[in-house]
Amino acid sequence: MGNILVKDVRVVNRGRIIEGDVLIRDGRFERVGGILEAEGVRELPGNGLFLLPGIIDDQVHFREPGLTHKADIFSESRAAVAGGVTSYMEMPNTKPPAITQALLEEKYAIASQRSLANYSFFMGLPTTTWRKCCGRIAERFAGSKRLWGRAQGICWWTTRTRWKRFFPDALY
Repeated sequence: MGNILVKDVRVVNRGRIIEGDVLIRDGRFERVGGILEAEGVRELPGNGLFLLPGIIDDQVHFREPGLTHKADIFSESRAAVAGGVTSYMEMPNTKPPAITQALLEEKYAIASQRSLANYSFFMGLPTTTWRKCCGRIAERFAGSKRLWGRAQGICWWTTRTRWKRFFPDALY
């Protein structure tokens, strides 16, 4: 990425607007505001424009693997970045659905090669997978997605009795 000095911007952060320059070293914001000087950096003119924090989209459907005729991680992450999204969390309804740690790792492997943004993934939890995960946290996933009824031929959560057994304190 290199070191970057963005000159003359209005940084919007935490409900404030800070006018000045922004110094980014090794991919991290080092200094914000005022007139900054630095050696060995690439300078970008901000021309008084606003510099906004990136958006995190916590529910996307990129459809890879299995449904890439609709979309894939590369095309959808490219569109997301163009719209200001820097990070996303993708839902498990792909083919096959991401309902095991192994299937989830396959999605991470694809994203590591093709995604243009930061990423994480939800794991689908049909009854059988929930029993295996119950009492422990899977190593890597943004969250779990539990669906009522049937989805993609998998019996998800079909009754309120089953739901209440696993989530006794939830509101119904």
